This record gives sequence, structure tokens and C-alpha cells, in this order.
Amino acid sequence: MAARTVWTASPPHARCSPFVPSPARPLRSTLLGRSPRRFSSSRLAVSAPGRALTIVAATKKAVAVLKGSSQVEGVVTLLQEDNGPTTVKVCVSGLTPGPHGFHLHEHGDTTNGCISTGAHFNPNNMTHGAPEDQIRHAGDLGNIIANSDGVAEATIVDNQIPLSGPNAIIGRAFVVHELQDDLGKGGHELSLTTGNAGGRLACGVVGLTPVM
Repeated sequence: MAARTVWTASPPHARCSPFVPSPARPLRSTLLGRSPRRFSSSRLAVSAPGRALTIVAATKKAVAVLKGSSQVEGVVTLLQEDNGPTTVKVCVSGLTPGPHGFHLHEHGDTTNGCISTGAHFNPNNMTHGAPEDQIRHAGDLGNIIANSDGVAEATIVDNQIPLSGPNAIIGRAFVVHELQDDLGKGGHELSLTTGNAGGRLACGVVGLTPVM
């Protein structure tokens, strides 16, 4: 599945804040002929004669707060249902108007600012590309576009950045860049590694947050 990105307009001088997902879906079960209660926790153990039955409520949510050495800041909120794609809500302020590269980087290390987050998250050892390309880094999420007030908002749906499993992105970092990502097609010596997206303006480590 290719990534999908939707940009949304922001009112003047908008501030970024986490989005609130729709309520967790109720579990469906025919145990004892009763409808189960609604749960947002990740696990529920149900006892039955002779054995234990575990039902998994697989809604997962995470957040990253973006900060840097400049005035750029933002919030990234992620939601994944079951083993489906991850929905990423992005809001970043303090940008120059226009497109800015937006990537998931390998490390959640900000001891040396955004530089220490390392390269793009790339578990499949691919070259850099666009989110919709077959050959791309898992962390290649394209560009976010800032309006005349310097605010960029986008919704990205992608199946290469799960919140659980062997390639889970918890503990890694989002980075917003100074320049437009050329999506691996610009012919620059950095096109196939970074998209020639320039410096790192702000970054934030991805952490789990409760599903409300």
C-alpha cells in the first residue's frame, strides 16, 4: 500500500495540538452470550473452564513533540488500528512558507540535537524515494507544506511505520527539514540518501500514549 498524504488549511496564527481519535471500537464476542464492555487497554484476559483466553484490543496511539534550535515546533500524533496502516497527523509551526522534507529517522537520540537522530529509518536497506514509491526508506514521508503563516498541517497514512512488531517506530524520531525533499529524483548527490532536504529544523522522539 502506498502512503497517502492530505494537506489541510490552518487558520491564521494556528497552534499545533494533538488530535483526538474516535473512540475505541467495542470488542465483539459471543462469550456466554453477553456483549463485552468497551476497552481501550491493549490486553484483556478472560477466564474459561480449563484454560485462559486472551483477547487483544489492538488500537495503538503514539505522539512526538517536535523541538529544535529554531522557532520551529510541532506535534505529531499517530494511530494504528489492528495491523493496518498508521495514520499520522502532523502540525508544525514556525516554518518558512512552502514545502519541507518530513522523515522518520532511525534513532530517538537527541543528545546532540536533531543530528544524533541518525539517518532515515530504513530497515529494508532501500534508496531514498517518495512515500508512494515501491523503492523507498520506510521513513520517507515526503513533504509537508507550510502556509503563509508558517504552519504546515498534514495527514499521512502509511503501512511502513507500525507502532508494534519488529519494525515498530516507538523510540525513533521524526524530523522536519529546512528544504523541500526532492523524493530521490533531483539528480543531486544526496538525492538517493536524504532527498537533498537540507538542515534539520526540529525533531521529536516517538512515544506511546494512552488510547482514550
